[in-house]
Amino acid sequence: MIAVIKQGGKQYVVKEGDEIHVESIAYNPGDSVNITDVLLVDDGNGAVSVGKPLVEGASVEALVTGHGREKKITILKRAPRKRYRKKQGHRQEYTGLKIVKITG
Repeated sequence: MIAVIKQGGKQYVVKEGDEIHVESIAYNPGDSVNITDVLLVDDGNGAVSVGKPLVEGASVEALVTGHGREKKITILKRAPRKRYRKKQGHRQEYTGLKIVKITG
């Protein structure tokens, strides 16, 4: 089964056994998370359920594998002929999820 879920303002295409990084959520490693914001479910036999906007009764069960921070990105700003330069860095925090079960 394949599902499209919405988590943290972003959409992810997942299937059972996948490991994904989503924006940080307040769960401890080993906790079970039930995601009910499911936009699409494909059972693999040709039956596709598309939500308007969500698929009713569909859910994705995931297991929290840990927390971390993504690779650092660098932001450079400059204005030509103005002696203006600014360098910033950012590391986004994430929560690792392992998809256990898709129901729909």
